[in-house]
Amino acid sequence: MDLPASLPDLARQLQSGELALPRYIDSVLLALERDEPRIHSLLPEDGRSARLRRQAAEIERVHSDPSRRPPLYGVVIGIKDIFRVDGFETRAGSRLPPESLAGEEAESVRRLRRAGGLVLGKTVTTEFAYFAPGPTRNPRNVDHTPGGSSSGSAAAAVGLCPLSLGTQTIGSIIRPAAFCGVVGFKPSYGRVPIDGVIPLAPSLDHIGLFTRDVAGAEYAGGILCEDWKALPAPGLPRLGIPTGPYLQRAGHTACMHFESAVFALRQAGYPIQTVETLADFDDVVRRHQTILAAQAAGVHSEWFRRFGDLYHERTAALLREGQQIDGSVLAAALDGQASLRRELHTMMDDAGIDLWIAPSTVGPAPRGLESTGDPIMNLPWTQAGLPAITLPCGTEPDGLPLGLQLIARWYDDERLLGWARRIEGELSESSEIVGSPQAATLRPAKGA
Repeated sequence: MDLPASLPDLARQLQSGELALPRYIDSVLLALERDEPRIHSLLPEDGRSARLRRQAAEIERVHSDPSRRPPLYGVVIGIKDIFRVDGFETRAGSRLPPESLAGEEAESVRRLRRAGGLVLGKTVTTEFAYFAPGPTRNPRNVDHTPGGSSSGSAAAAVGLCPLSLGTQTIGSIIRPAAFCGVVGFKPSYGRVPIDGVIPLAPSLDHIGLFTRDVAGAEYAGGILCEDWKALPAPGLPRLGIPTGPYLQRAGHTACMHFESAVFALRQAGYPIQTVETLADFDDVVRRHQTILAAQAAGVHSEWFRRFGDLYHERTAALLREGQQIDGSVLAAALDGQASLRRELHTMMDDAGIDLWIAPSTVGPAPRGLESTGDPIMNLPWTQAGLPAITLPCGTEPDGLPLGLQLIARWYDDERLLGWARRIEGELSESSEIVGSPQAATLRPAKGA
């Protein structure tokens, strides 16, 4: 059977009984049987089918009155395997004994379960959410990476579950979402509690989510985020293109698609200007690495002492690098991180813009599973803690998806999603987003 693609539509049908929960679970299990052997998005689980049917029956019993059913009644959810979930081991993509990583269930998972969500399973992550890849393949083309570190959560969101949880410390939500052709939303730093999630670098770690459209991200954001406020649809946003050394890191294909998206939005009446920014981008990148390495070394100090020979060499190299970083160097990097957010806000105020727009990735998903791709297009916004979302934005000639990244001010998440829903509609109504000779040349505006 064909299920509603959008999370709110699916949730409404389940709540009302228009879609019976047992029938929905049967459809999920059929999709799992069909797709999972090809994409490997979930950790193996003995008895998954029986567990899901048993838990669905319990949800039906507890919530028998359709008028009082919770917002995620029976909806299956994928959970990245660095979140602790009651009833599941946490391995974090590593060879460490799971009992050493055990702890209290993540608050974000509790919120989804209290809202009626049903855990489909733990999704594959790179080792400790860094770069050592797992077995997950890109559902759009299994010869390519799905991205990382939230590899399984992005892949599962394509066809297995309408909502999945991930984390981002550099680009681990926006990049895999773009590679897999789904919506990825990284809320503002601190907007979703990180409790119960194995950290990588606590000053950089964000919880985020994957859905199939912006409406789904809004629906889930209202459940997960602190102090979420329902706002009326915002007006047309003023968009800024961050030209300079940052944007120059995008590859040719990504730039062609980005320019076509800019052209389509200009045609739809969006005010867009270029803003020369991030002139010190190399320093921003170095600062990010300092914070990441130093804090990861601190988080893993005891585990690495006990189980160092079980770590992948890429992760071990990061931890050894972090062990050499002096506390005063880390403190200076953290000061720079706080300054970056203020500088980006000031630039937005001075230029009179509401959103930054940029390519979500440097290009389409690389071939093979040895690399999860380059997260550089996401790094400055993560470091600044700003909310970001990626929207599917066409495909390259081989059919691999690309994304458009939108970034708002800190804690402006609700308006970001309102604007993103509007832009999503504009892009879907425009002709196919490909390189266009009419596309805007990305040069700084006079005086910008």
